[in-house]
Amino acid sequence: MTTLEEHVVKASERYSSTYKSAGFRSPPTKHFTFVTCMDARIDTHAAFGLDIGDAHVIRNAGGSARDALRSIVISQQMMGTKEVAIIKHTHCGMDGLPNEKVHATVLKNLGIEAIGELKSRNLIDFLPESDGIIQGIKDDVQLLKSSSLIADDIEVTGWLYDLDSGTTTRVI
Repeated sequence: MTTLEEHVVKASERYSSTYKSAGFRSPPTKHFTFVTCMDARIDTHAAFGLDIGDAHVIRNAGGSARDALRSIVISQQMMGTKEVAIIKHTHCGMDGLPNEKVHATVLKNLGIEAIGELKSRNLIDFLPESDGIIQGIKDDVQLLKSSSLIADDIEVTGWLYDLDSGTTTRVI
C-alpha cells in the first residue's frame, strides 16, 4: 500500500465513524462559488467561514478563473450559484513563475514526449501571475465579468488572502 493509500484509508475510517453530512442537497446552500489556489496552506472552509454544503470551492494552481471556467459554468448553470469570489494569496508560487521554467522542468524530468503532449493538449500557458497577484485578481474578475458564459446578474469579486495574518481583503 502506498503512503497516500494508507493515509486515505485511515482518514476514511476516522471520518466515516462520525460522518453527519448524509442527505445534504447538492446545490450549495449559500449559492457561492470560490475560486482559489490549490496551495496546501489555505484551509478554505476555516478561512472563508464555510461549512459543508455552503459553497463550491474550485482550486487550481494560482486560483485561475480561466482554468476554473468550466466548473464555474456548471456551478452557476446547473447548481444555481449566484456569486463568485476569486481569492488569490500572498507568497504564491505562481507569482512571477515563467512558463519557460515549467516547460524546462517538464522537459528535464519527463522528456520531449511530455512537451509534445503539453502542446497537443494546449497546455502551453500555465497561467503564471506575471504582472503580480493583485493584477491577476483584477484580470480574473474582468475575465469573468466580460465572459458571455457568466450571466450578467452574477456578482464577481476579487480578494487577497494573506498567508502571514490569515486575513482576506477585498481587492475589487
